[in-house]
Amino acid sequence: MMRAMASVLVATWVAACAPAPVGSRSAAEPRPLSESLVPSGYGTLRQDEFTVALRSGALLIKVTPLAESVTRLAAPDTYARLHALAASRSADAERDAGVASPTLFLVSFFSYEPDTRFQPDDLQFLQQGRLHRARAILPVTPGWPSHRLEQQETRSAIYAFDPELDPELPFRVRYANVESDDWTRILPRLQSERAKIRARAG
Repeated sequence: MMRAMASVLVATWVAACAPAPVGSRSAAEPRPLSESLVPSGYGTLRQDEFTVALRSGALLIKVTPLAESVTRLAAPDTYARLHALAASRSADAERDAGVASPTLFLVSFFSYEPDTRFQPDDLQFLQQGRLHRARAILPVTPGWPSHRLEQQETRSAIYAFDPELDPELPFRVRYANVESDDWTRILPRLQSERAKIRARAG
């Protein structure tokens, strides 16, 4: 009986120490950089190709991830602009959000009508059953505090979220009573571009 118990203990120990199956990853476990980062300067995507857009009344809201794993897939000039924007505000985002390495998004509000109000805090993300609200909002364009737009006017800000919000996984974007799952359809495009960049870079 002692031998049988010992065999069970050994089998349990081996199973516990075995590596996780390829492709398995919890939402809280960070993706290794080697999996998601590609060399910069080889991407071809336009910003709108990795931006979620949703319409709420007279408002058009655009949400663009600023994570390096995503922006490096953009065309060189777009990558340089987005990278510089994220780098210039990363320290402020960490300070205001109160967390290290928050997940950053560039959010823009555009109005089709005059004197349109927008509510920055109404923008939320839903990922794997968890609702994410911005921990900090850093204005990029002048006039943001007024929360008002004239016709054909755009105001933008950087939103800082918990690091657990992972742009490598599907998420939904909500604003007021409108929701978009466009990111689910964008992810395969990113994976394809990532493979092409690795092939170009050799």
